[in-house]
Amino acid sequence: MKKIIIPVIAAVIVISTAISIITYTKSSGYRTQKEIADNIIRFHVRANSDSDKDQNLKLKVKDAVVSYLQKELSSADSLDDARNILYDDIAQIKDIAQTVIKSEGMSYNVDVYFEKSYFPLKTYGDMSFPPGEYEAFRIDIGEAGGHNWWCVLFPPLCMVSQSYSVVPDDSKQMLKNVLSDEAYDTVTMQDLSNNRYRVRFKYLTFLNKLFD
Repeated sequence: MKKIIIPVIAAVIVISTAISIITYTKSSGYRTQKEIADNIIRFHVRANSDSDKDQNLKLKVKDAVVSYLQKELSSADSLDDARNILYDDIAQIKDIAQTVIKSEGMSYNVDVYFEKSYFPLKTYGDMSFPPGEYEAFRIDIGEAGGHNWWCVLFPPLCMVSQSYSVVPDDSKQMLKNVLSDEAYDTVTMQDLSNNRYRVRFKYLTFLNKLFD
């Protein structure tokens, strides 16, 4: 009887522990993602289609708008400041995008707006943002049926050049200033390198004794 009961007890403990760990991980991950989302504004430029011509146009629109916004947002000291500047500049940003489109001999409509929606895991340079709902400032070109280009407008992490594979340290510092250590480590993926979230089974010793 003991040989039957002990494995059953052990199995129950392992399953219970696994459920607790999964529940905690999901809860902790949600809190971290929400903290990140509450402190940033994403920027998305969606192309008319995935044709080479439309994708190249998207990048040219992005370059022009990011160059403009880098100056405009340099005075933003908070998320609210950045949001207000963007709202005030919607018409100007739309004009910039349409000017680029016309200069390329195209006549797509442009929509510029804020949205809150779910985004999958995204990596920008050497930073990754967990999946979840985020506030985004968005430019839709034409049918907006193509892949998008994205970055973070606030704190200012957008880089005009495509040659950068690492976000500059001063930009990272701005992000660090508005996030907890845990959230910042998640974005910069430091939690993976220092094993902060390694799972330790505290029942392991107890289970070993059961099977002795």
